[in-house]
Amino acid sequence: MVPVTHTDNRLAEVAVASTETGVPHGVTGPTRARIEDRTLRTDRWWLYPLTTFLVFTAFVVYATIRAFQGSHYYAAPYLSPFYSPCLGDCVEGSSDFGQPFGSWPLSAALLILIFPLGFRMTCYYYRKAYYRAFWLSPPACAVAEPHHAYSGETRLPLILNNLHRWFWYAAVVVAAILTYDTVLTFRDASGEWGHMGLGTLVFLANIVLIWMYTLSCHSCRHAVGGRLRHFSKHPVRYRMWTWVSRHNAHHARYAWLSLFSVAIADLYVLLLSTDAFSDPRLF
Repeated sequence: MVPVTHTDNRLAEVAVASTETGVPHGVTGPTRARIEDRTLRTDRWWLYPLTTFLVFTAFVVYATIRAFQGSHYYAAPYLSPFYSPCLGDCVEGSSDFGQPFGSWPLSAALLILIFPLGFRMTCYYYRKAYYRAFWLSPPACAVAEPHHAYSGETRLPLILNNLHRWFWYAAVVVAAILTYDTVLTFRDASGEWGHMGLGTLVFLANIVLIWMYTLSCHSCRHAVGGRLRHFSKHPVRYRMWTWVSRHNAHHARYAWLSLFSVAIADLYVLLLSTDAFSDPRLF
């Protein structure tokens, strides 16, 4: 998916105008092939959008419950990534940056989740995924969508997707804080350094995947190499742009893996906090 352009806006205007005048448009428009079937594909094209729908729904349900739960998010030295940084009325030991919103009446997670959630919801890959899986727009390549009008991302709420680059800046800050949290997992419950438990490995895997997802973003590619007329005059930025471009090809993979890793890290903290088991100590 690419940013909205003048051409996209013009197509949206044509689509809206044809709706108002009663002229057929979309897949039934006069310029489209006269095929009555929804699709001529014989493969299981519905499997990918269905899988995406189920996985995303499961994650949204789990994350929503955990965000509003407001408890079992800290088991020293592990702080759930859903609650980091913990700026509200947090349990002792979980607020590394103080509690400036200590009077916040709701869960502390609701103060911070808007930034990583906004980054993912406006992500180019995620937009493609949930457009197909939830809005069926379209559900798959060469499959007709059920909608009769098209406005692109020029109206609410989809016009908010243009904030993606700003959410990326916030995501970098959040990833840096999660990196700090990961470093703290090398302490034991009493604060002594030199600890390494199974949770440390869980947090290490999570932060690596989060950074790979964040740095392989299209907005990161633009930030490090965009608007340059001559790469030869900016060798450092060119190398950065090349690295980001190479990993950008795997951005969808990092999106999925980091989605699982952040949920697993939170679940691990939840299980430790509820005494489901003890954190196995490696050294």
